[in-house]
Amino acid sequence: MGSLNTEVKDSQFKTKICCIGAGYVGGPTMVTIALFCPDIKVHVVDINPKQVACWNSDKLPIYEPGLDEAVKKVRGKNLFFSTKIDEAIRECSIIFVSVNTPTKTYGVGAGRAADLKNWELAARNIAKVANGPKIIVEKSTLPVRTAHSMRKVLMANDRGIHFQVLSNPEFLAEGTAMTDLSKPDRVLIGGMTTPEGNKAVEALVKVYEHWVPSANIITTNLWSSELSKLVANAFLAQRISSINSISELCEATGADVQEVGRAIGKDTRIGKRFLNASVGFGGSCFQKDILNLVYLCESFGLKEVAEYWDQVVKINDHQKLRFARKMIRSMFNTISGKKITLLGFAFKKDTGDTRETAAVYVAKHLLAERARVTIFDPKVEHEEIVRDFAYYKALTPGKEFKECVTVAKDPYEAVKGAHAIAILTEWDEFKSYDYEKMYASMAKPAFIFDGRLILDHKKLLDIGFIVYAIGKPYGVKYKNMDDLRVMEN
Repeated sequence: MGSLNTEVKDSQFKTKICCIGAGYVGGPTMVTIALFCPDIKVHVVDINPKQVACWNSDKLPIYEPGLDEAVKKVRGKNLFFSTKIDEAIRECSIIFVSVNTPTKTYGVGAGRAADLKNWELAARNIAKVANGPKIIVEKSTLPVRTAHSMRKVLMANDRGIHFQVLSNPEFLAEGTAMTDLSKPDRVLIGGMTTPEGNKAVEALVKVYEHWVPSANIITTNLWSSELSKLVANAFLAQRISSINSISELCEATGADVQEVGRAIGKDTRIGKRFLNASVGFGGSCFQKDILNLVYLCESFGLKEVAEYWDQVVKINDHQKLRFARKMIRSMFNTISGKKITLLGFAFKKDTGDTRETAAVYVAKHLLAERARVTIFDPKVEHEEIVRDFAYYKALTPGKEFKECVTVAKDPYEAVKGAHAIAILTEWDEFKSYDYEKMYASMAKPAFIFDGRLILDHKKLLDIGFIVYAIGKPYGVKYKNMDDLRVMEN
């Protein structure tokens, strides 16, 4: 299935690149390289035939704005998707490895360390089938000094083949990945500080120079590059947990977290990015990378440093839990048998990715109180939601998914008869819904819990909703902005 293309003349290509792993990082990255580098032949290979078939179809396996259009421009010209991993390794001189490196669930470092099994298997296969010198590029997020270990695996081949290992971490935000790739703030490339290592770095620099200004391409040693990726995500997650911690203080004091965020964001030393309070961060990177960083610090005996970064994750977990508890407490401390509609299941807008989504954790807490949960998301498939509830063990023991969770295809049907709506993804379309129509179809009193701060709360209150919003006065009920009445906790 998906054999390597033989119709396109190889003579027209100066360089041949392959990427092992056709997921959220590997796919869009290689599409972008193919789009800006018509003189480079790009193979994206994966062991999953279903994944490859989707990339070769009209329904791509991932949703990302601009991705579909880009794929159609280059697929079959200089971009090819297949399951022929060994053939691609032999044909290409630069091999990106973008395989999944989840947090370990077993053995030493369980719950913190990255599981490098897939990366090592890929490295061993490259060493086994390579027919000459290759440049291996780490695209997966990996612990510091992983490249050193992988180089040992590669160089252990018995044919005297030499490999150079580079670190080229991704700095993508899902929902804006294609923009991030086409107009990156920076491209980071780390390599060995040897003549051979410098030559390999330069080869990869030339690929990116097709569209990235030289000033935006940073070259470092391997260890600095690997650590920079973990630290970048840790700092971003830290800002989210910081503003989320302040949101709880705002609720206790009557302050407004959006006003606080706007005020401190005017300070140029702080800036306004990542100061939007919410129900909590999700996605495949933030939590995984922080836990990886925590484990790394613990491994080097840096106890206080490890504890500092671990607190970022603890605050995030606390935010999801307290949001669910606030829902329960607001609804008279009982939600047993009540229908609660969750609008949004993706971990953020403009993506279908649900990994570590706050929604599944909030749902888990609600189901533990025997609520009936209905979910609507404009991009997440029913099957993905079912898988997530199983993977994150969100169902009450002994209960089947269909007994307590409904996945709706229409937002207005989703809220019919509901006691409450919870906004858990900041989809733009949620702002334009007819909430007066929704209110009319709901049980009374009708609650809205805005976990993303995207709705017009005054309008909702005028309709008749009881509104709770992250970082706002609890249970605010008012007719105009100058006439506030805060309901008792």
